[in-house]
Amino acid sequence: MAVSVQPTASPSPLGPASEDWSLADLQEHLGGIPLERIRLRPSPGTATEDDVIEAERRDHLCELIDGTLVEKAMGWREARLAMVLGHLLESFLEKHDLGVVVGEGGMLRLMAGQVRIPDVGFFSWNKFPNRELPQEPIPDLVPDLAVEVLSRRNTEAEMQRKLCDYFAAGVRLVWLIDPRQHCTRVFTALDQVSVVGENQPLSGGDVLPGFQVTLGELRARADRQRPA
Repeated sequence: MAVSVQPTASPSPLGPASEDWSLADLQEHLGGIPLERIRLRPSPGTATEDDVIEAERRDHLCELIDGTLVEKAMGWREARLAMVLGHLLESFLEKHDLGVVVGEGGMLRLMAGQVRIPDVGFFSWNKFPNRELPQEPIPDLVPDLAVEVLSRRNTEAEMQRKLCDYFAAGVRLVWLIDPRQHCTRVFTALDQVSVVGENQPLSGGDVLPGFQVTLGELRARADRQRPA
């Protein structure tokens, strides 16, 4: 079922006016996310990539949004689904040498001052001159496919902002997998989305030609069950 959504612009980065903000203002700016995901050290608006790396060393996986560290929302169940999808993609790429896949720890500099972490990311080989993979902890890379497995702590406004960042950076395909709604929203542009049911095929399209899976299969594999 194809539907169209109205694109919305990304919120403006924190500026001088934000000095008078309350925590509620900051929460709204970040998409209404739960307050426990907003880290107050360093002070919002002042965090850098070094702070992202330091947080990761302390086992806090954070994105950097307008100078603010925001803990990534990921539950056990969502991590399991992402792992299964990553395994299927890796197996597919062993037979079809199109690029590489990275899991939920893969931090990316999508643009200056913005560090994002898709749950699963696929990168075609043309992103890597001489097929040399980056060594730095936060490479300046844009995935061809970005996958987000939604958890209860994600908000619609947060994910809309993330979609804006992805497509502004040049991502070609985004899957928002919603296990609770038993569907996946497939974006080929910010204003072009199709809703794929649990037992309908998720296709890699032009990004991953030949790859196909259903959410039902992912869930069955995650539960170590046989697909219906």
